Amino acid sequence: MVTIKPFKGIRPPKELAKRISSRPYDVLNSDEARAEATGNEMSLYYIIKPEIDFPAGTDEHDPAVYEKAAENFALFKQKGWLRQDAKEQYYVYAQTMEGRTQYGLVVCAAVDDYMTGKIKKHELTRRDKEEDRMKHVRVNNANIEPVFFAYPHRDDLDAIIDSVTSQEPEYDFTAAPEGFRHRFWVISNDETIRRITDIFAQIPALYIADGHHRSAAAALVGHEKQLQNPNHKGNEEYNFFLAVCFPDNQLNIIDYNRVVKDLNGLSENEFLEKLSENFTVEKKGTEIYKPNKLHNFSLYLAGTWYSLTAKPGTYNDNDPIGVLDVTISSNLILNDILGIKDLRSDKRVDFVGGIRGLGELKRRVDSGEMKAALALYPVSMKQLIDIADSGNIMPPKTTWFEPKLRSGLIIHELA
Repeated sequence: MVTIKPFKGIRPPKELAKRISSRPYDVLNSDEARAEATGNEMSLYYIIKPEIDFPAGTDEHDPAVYEKAAENFALFKQKGWLRQDAKEQYYVYAQTMEGRTQYGLVVCAAVDDYMTGKIKKHELTRRDKEEDRMKHVRVNNANIEPVFFAYPHRDDLDAIIDSVTSQEPEYDFTAAPEGFRHRFWVISNDETIRRITDIFAQIPALYIADGHHRSAAAALVGHEKQLQNPNHKGNEEYNFFLAVCFPDNQLNIIDYNRVVKDLNGLSENEFLEKLSENFTVEKKGTEIYKPNKLHNFSLYLAGTWYSLTAKPGTYNDNDPIGVLDVTISSNLILNDILGIKDLRSDKRVDFVGGIRGLGELKRRVDSGEMKAALALYPVSMKQLIDIADSGNIMPPKTTWFEPKLRSGLIIHELA
């Protein structure tokens, strides 16, 4: 069973929340962050992308850049742009995208739950990316950005959230450039806080939806501090890290698609012939074709869209990994036909989040940058949970969650 706790959040005054909040550090590059922060000295990018305080081209991993993050974090608190709540409490964070709203509980999750596998992952992490975020946590002594968890939905937690969100929110704004609405409530009632803690103690596991590197970094730094403290007791603030937990039945995973630079020496007709060995190939024409069910794919090649349906025997619906369309496409198309063996390192393949639409796939092929595009039917939350529960790992670039958590609405200090 999992452990969570309330905490004294560090957050903006109501009137500054929109100005301070930002997209997560890993969804935009330094130039994009610099452009978004222009004219806004309160932007959280000065803490999570502090290289924008240096000349363009500065290495974001330079020690001086990390130190600048801590300097700016201290400055934001000094100026009153970020203030710490006086009481340990929980919070509710709601996101609305295209008329659909998901409600998350903002909590502190336990480092020990991550280390013992009660917080379950479905993706591998890279040590260099972990170390980058670990340095950021260490230098700030804080979790500046939350991680995104899912939990098996419960009616009793739904009822609590419904009661809280029936009140006026603390924050309520629509963020640019996405145009998604963000609302935020404070849960200060002691009985409600106790009840939430007790309910989570009945939940067997939490699931990392988005933010595997941030989760690993936060937990590993917390574990470091446990080992470094000769008087460690287990209730210190560093034993916990910042998370937003959403019920699994409210989350929506969207497609995560592929574009390739070449056909591995094959002509277009030869490529289609090889595809027909394992797929039923149907020509769809020039109008965008979107996969309509599991094991159906769309291919864009030479100005034409095709439907690809995997033939029986090419997948295993009883295997949590073998059933995934990303496994089928990786094995039978990218690997066997195109010779792309390692999705993490091969420069001949790139990935496009479904939030950009299939028109982005068409654009990248029509521009000549890429030779072909492959669109996949999205993974379900059930598939994600089944894989995490079985101890398996999804292939790279499988899930894309939207909307992303807005950073800067709340921060957790480790001291």
